[in-house]
Amino acid sequence: MISVIILTKNEELDLPMCLESVAWSDDVHVLDSGSTDRTVELAYEYGTKVWHNAFESFGKQRNFALDHINTKYDWILFLDADEVVTDEFRTAILKATNEAKNDVAGFYCCWKMMLEGRWLKHCDNFPKWQFRLMRKGMARFTDFGHGQKEGEVNGQIEYIKEPYLHFGFSKGWFYWIERHNKYSSLEAQSRLASRPPLRNIFARHASHRNPALKSWLSRVPGWPLLRFIQAYFFNLGFLEGAPGFIYCTNMSYYEFLIQLKIREIKKAKKHTQILEAV
Repeated sequence: MISVIILTKNEELDLPMCLESVAWSDDVHVLDSGSTDRTVELAYEYGTKVWHNAFESFGKQRNFALDHINTKYDWILFLDADEVVTDEFRTAILKATNEAKNDVAGFYCCWKMMLEGRWLKHCDNFPKWQFRLMRKGMARFTDFGHGQKEGEVNGQIEYIKEPYLHFGFSKGWFYWIERHNKYSSLEAQSRLASRPPLRNIFARHASHRNPALKSWLSRVPGWPLLRFIQAYFFNLGFLEGAPGFIYCTNMSYYEFLIQLKIREIKKAKKHTQILEAV
């Protein structure tokens, strides 16, 4: 069996659907970071164990869970409240964990990005891999941009190709834009601070390839527009109708914000150097 840990903050709209999708597990935990709505109340109503920790970053929050939540099982599935486990994904992860060799530390998982009831397979560059299913004591997380990735790993990481569902727009576009304005600041700092070697663009594993692509493409003039063209035309995002166009437009805007903030960080750094030299 698998234990489940869900990170939350003000997730009363999404949490019920997420919890219902993991009702097959008898060890579900909610790690809340200061909700002021009915999130915690709903978690208790579903019989979920609730924990509290102030949020600093996704990597630190997941590591807090590993350090302080005494899960019933060795295998742990991490979810966000706007994610849903399908029957097919549940079957796939149970089979994978039951058959995993002793040196397997965990699995990369991928999602189906959903918007207005439609799977954005082309627009969202499916599959996007994240380290979400791990064996207790064999891996840690580290921050990367606005999110996280695997940190210390004692063993092999394999892949589960069956996706789960991600409802990243469930709270509306106002919330998405406000959140991604904050995310773009973190991404700008991360892409400037840690630029992977150019050769990582050709790496076999997406966990090495994607950070390199993000960092290096941010340097390309006109990248936000190119991001739209790549996703909407070359990746056939136009086949996904109005949701596809809306998504590609907003992701292009997100990349524009990142480039703009990278520019501001560089200007501020240069100004500081000039003042120090005077």
